[in-house]
Amino acid sequence: MIQELTAGAVDKSDVQRWETAFKAQEEQGTLLVPTGEDWWLVGKILNSLLRGLKSKSRGKTPRLHPDEKQRLIRDVLIARTARRADALLVTNNVSDSQSIKPFCNVRIESGAQYLGY
Repeated sequence: MIQELTAGAVDKSDVQRWETAFKAQEEQGTLLVPTGEDWWLVGKILNSLLRGLKSKSRGKTPRLHPDEKQRLIRDVLIARTARRADALLVTNNVSDSQSIKPFCNVRIESGAQYLGY
């Protein structure tokens, strides 16, 4: 998510690089933006994780500690938006993505695997 990358920028040139990427994606019509439905489904997924409910594809999941909810909101939103677009989610945060996957069947690949490291 461009917001997360920009927030983590280490300096002004990093911010400018993400701004350039944002503008290019927006002009090309390839910028994925969460919809109202995405936000609704993120709420349902987080609720399922917090309550340790069963997923359609797997059994019960470990109950998520309430303190983890805030940290996972963006990850779940990214996963849901990628799923809606049938896009591959490339991330270095594979463990969180794997915990989300039972409730949001998104294709996930680690950054290192995707880049062939």
